[in-house]
Amino acid sequence: MSNKQNHEKFSLPQTGLYLAIMGFFVLIIGFYNWIIMIPCVLILAALVYYNLRNNKARLNEVTRYMEDLSLNLDNASKGTMRYFPLPLVVIHLDGTIVWYNQDFKALVNQKKLFDKNISELIERISSKELLENRVKYNFEINDVEVDGKIFDLLGTIVKTDSKTDINDYIIIIYFLEKTELVDLTNRYHAEQSAVGIVTFDNYDDLMQTVEESVKPRLLAEVEGTISSWLTPHGGVLRKYERDKYLFIFESLEMDSLLEKKFEILDLVKELETGSDIPATLSIGFGIRCGGIANNFEAARSAIDIALGRGGDQVVLKDGEEFKFFGGKTKEVEKRTKIKSRVVAGVIKDLMRQSDSILIMGHEGADLDSLGASIGFWRMAKLVEKDAKIVFGDVRQTVKTVIDMYQKKPEYSDMLISNDEAIKLAGENTLLIVVDTHRPSITQCPKLIEVCKKIVVVDHHRKGTEFIQNATINYQEPYASSACELVAEILQYADDKIKLPKLEAESLYAGIVVDTKNFTVKTGVRTFEVATFLRRNGADPIAVSQFFQHDIVMYTTLAAIVSGAEITEEGIAVATCPEDTPEAQLVSASAADQLLNLSGINATFVLSDLNGVVHISGRSYGEINVQMILEALGGGGHQTVAGAQLEGTTIEMAKGILMTKIKEYVERRANT
Repeated sequence: MSNKQNHEKFSLPQTGLYLAIMGFFVLIIGFYNWIIMIPCVLILAALVYYNLRNNKARLNEVTRYMEDLSLNLDNASKGTMRYFPLPLVVIHLDGTIVWYNQDFKALVNQKKLFDKNISELIERISSKELLENRVKYNFEINDVEVDGKIFDLLGTIVKTDSKTDINDYIIIIYFLEKTELVDLTNRYHAEQSAVGIVTFDNYDDLMQTVEESVKPRLLAEVEGTISSWLTPHGGVLRKYERDKYLFIFESLEMDSLLEKKFEILDLVKELETGSDIPATLSIGFGIRCGGIANNFEAARSAIDIALGRGGDQVVLKDGEEFKFFGGKTKEVEKRTKIKSRVVAGVIKDLMRQSDSILIMGHEGADLDSLGASIGFWRMAKLVEKDAKIVFGDVRQTVKTVIDMYQKKPEYSDMLISNDEAIKLAGENTLLIVVDTHRPSITQCPKLIEVCKKIVVVDHHRKGTEFIQNATINYQEPYASSACELVAEILQYADDKIKLPKLEAESLYAGIVVDTKNFTVKTGVRTFEVATFLRRNGADPIAVSQFFQHDIVMYTTLAAIVSGAEITEEGIAVATCPEDTPEAQLVSASAADQLLNLSGINATFVLSDLNGVVHISGRSYGEINVQMILEALGGGGHQTVAGAQLEGTTIEMAKGILMTKIKEYVERRANT
């Protein structure tokens, strides 16, 4: 129905029905007396004429009223736009300016604006996006900066004609200033309290090695260095333990600390200690985590991560994001075994109190993970408890060792699958996780959710992902391997322990793998553990046979090494050929082989396994491969690290890796 018909229906009296009834009665009269009908017909005709004339006049009056109303509204709209109290601009879909008010002209400070493209004045408004999104009649662009002011832009797309040409669309954009609100918000965040915890992380080692006369001076110098570093930033610094300091300050000071790259780490290491061991600090910061209490908890979490990564570094938790600084110093071997003895006692008690015991390592277990798992399996036997090792797909080298166990009846039920482990797990199950602290890469992540009692024993530097609800977290990045830590625990579990030869060789093999045959990350305690395992029958010759390569693998290794790309800094990057069996193992071996070449300081080998690119990194310590691969979501140690990249190809992953290596080299050159 047309607008005119709507007006008529709404505005005119409904007389047609009455005239029709009158006409009906006139016909009845005519049926009985046609003489009387004649004046009746004349009267009816007069009424019809009068009705039509009257309706036409009223319709014209209504039409004039509507037209006057539309004209008034149009004038009002124009006046509203002209005198709108905010900056306003009207553009075509291609971005061409067709109209603007004086506030907009003053904002952009331009004289000639007609026919200019809005993108020339405001980069955040894209003509291309406007053309692609013409069906979206309303849009919003937040936080647009114009002439030092911050605006939210509200846009309305109006179709002016039924045609589809872009000039038949116009866009009205309103500029809502919120500069004052943004400044107030930034000021609020800047003045919030941030929390820092500073730890003298090798306090015990230094106190045991320096002379008594040196101790007071050293402690005073460390404390004075910390105080002089933090005092210019305001806030409050308090010592709350013999080796810990609490620092509360305004968040805006964090930018200044970042600019100076936390030089406190180097300042403390330059202090004269009277020992071969330099003083080192670990610092954890909590900022923008929702109040001072939450910032304190964030700082505690950050300091735990810093210590778990070997110390001598700063970890900043900004909201939900972790940032790492420092961490250049190699992990220092601890001088005391007290912690190992305490952990051994607690784990024995937990084993005795548990209904069942499950042990698992990381997915795609290696010999270090297997050896550590078997070590705890033996510890469960010492306290007369049955334990199961959760295992899945393994590498060929590991499978060779597992086959040796499965040939012996006493080990026939030692290994179980993920599904069997989940069925066995209960409220009073003890779960022991070895050789990893990241729940996502464990053999069966669901067990971490099911089990209430969890023990973590790992030698990797702590990352931002870790098992949150662990009853015991024995994480020592100074150790060469998980097998070293477990072998120490076994010695304290039973003074007269006697390991079966195959179990001793499994633990020995785990150490050999992670130390590259005792060439990297070895300390006094590593050789002490090796001696203990040798006394229990571990045969180095038998262990070396675990790692023998066949001719196919040897040829593949030669091809990888010969195709390596070497940077000016002596960093070798190579790729593993497609469809290589045991690609991860081959890549790790190739990385080790490349490191033996003259002039090579670090190596990275990439391989593709089921659509996931694996990267193995190795170095002698001059290049920190852990820091490079951590930027790709990986981790490990300064000399041994790894990472996995999903949804990419080897070539793309290689390009990403080369970029991270370049960034690391540039950052290293600037420090």
